[in-house]
Amino acid sequence: MLKIFNTLSKKKEIFIPINKRKVKIYVCGITPYDICHIGHGRTFIVFDIIIRYLKFLNYEVYYIRNITDIDDKIIHLVNNENKDIYSITKQIIDKISEDFNNLNILLPNFEPKVTDHIKDIIFIIKKLLLNNIAYIAKNGDIMFSVKKYPKYGILSKQNINLLQSNIKIKNINFKQNYKDFILWKLTNKLNIGWNSPWGYGRPGWHIECSTLSRKYLGKCFDIHGGGNDLIFPHHENEIAQSTCIDPEFYVNYWIHTGMIIINNKKMSKSLKNTFKIKDLLLKYDREVIRYFLTATHYRSPIIFDEIKLKQAQITIKKLYTSLFYKKKSFNIQNIKNNFFLLEQQFYNAMNNDFNTPKAYSILFKISKKINIYYRNKKYLITNYYISKLKKLGNILGILFYNPKKYLQDNKDLFNFYSKDKIKELIKKRNIARKNKLWDKADLIRNQLRNKNIILEDTDIGTIWKKKI
Repeated sequence: MLKIFNTLSKKKEIFIPINKRKVKIYVCGITPYDICHIGHGRTFIVFDIIIRYLKFLNYEVYYIRNITDIDDKIIHLVNNENKDIYSITKQIIDKISEDFNNLNILLPNFEPKVTDHIKDIIFIIKKLLLNNIAYIAKNGDIMFSVKKYPKYGILSKQNINLLQSNIKIKNINFKQNYKDFILWKLTNKLNIGWNSPWGYGRPGWHIECSTLSRKYLGKCFDIHGGGNDLIFPHHENEIAQSTCIDPEFYVNYWIHTGMIIINNKKMSKSLKNTFKIKDLLLKYDREVIRYFLTATHYRSPIIFDEIKLKQAQITIKKLYTSLFYKKKSFNIQNIKNNFFLLEQQFYNAMNNDFNTPKAYSILFKISKKINIYYRNKKYLITNYYISKLKKLGNILGILFYNPKKYLQDNKDLFNFYSKDKIKELIKKRNIARKNKLWDKADLIRNQLRNKNIILEDTDIGTIWKKKI
């Protein structure tokens, strides 16, 4: 029975989808003024695992992830580069999509752009004005009146009366209440914007997601997610807007991922302390990065540390080493083992609010059993456990490679020896062993070991892999 921690209730709740076999999910997506860092990567990898697991449970998943392609930072970028906004955002979106693909993140069913839905946003703002929830400020901007929504603070658990004024907000004197937030921002014709009943301008950030989630998922859907930095004010404001548009609005489960910490500060573009996804992919395989970002429970913060990334690299290689032991023949008939217990423990971990650290621990137990059975030449049961390890690993988005290729095709392996050279030395060693020239055979083995190449003699011949 799947349980999910709901940010709204602050407790784990049994997952009961609105539609018995279909799950609708909305995750706040990218703002393409720069390529993504691993903080973004963590959020989208977590939801990738959630979606993979829901699909494994035979749910049909309808997943929307928006693109906020109009924003102050994007406008600043356009003005600095003196280029068309659509060409700039498309270039960045393409790079981000490449990064996500390289991390093996599943594509959403649809990825709507804000700039394609301006008319929809204007329609929603009109409804809020008609409902007397929004008002036209003294400077012409359209504002949401927080006092008209008594439940404001329901998600972030903040007391509305304790919220302090932010003196940095330039238009604070134009508001009826300093807590009110913007729905439509007027601008002059020289800037990027669109015509509206209230004048030339562009939408506020919060109204965009309320509009898009409603358009593609309806007034009620199952899961809304993002990083926990979005809880307030973004998701708080979304709930206020969407409820005032339609009192029947409801999201069953709000899911938020923890931040990545570096030098005691959260990783963010604004603090300029980020590690870009594309840069890490130059040094580490995508499955190493995925493991590093999910070996900690998704709601907990992660302290960024390259030592931990290197440890993740070793861990993934160990799992692939176990997969490496599979024989060509495979038959699971009459196998009696306790694998069902391990498999159920994996599902129990995932059912407990997607507890990936615990799920990984089960993979390690299976890997250990594979190694034991292989050493004892119990190849039939070895194969069986290998197939299960791969199956469960795939749910977490790992163990998709051919193990031989993964363990042998490492960039730093062939500084001195090519694959052909390695095979040639193994052949010479096997001839030496056949002729009982043990010193020569040991010399070749040690020669390869010095290059971090490990040999293993099996009943199907000598196999090699990189040292872990």
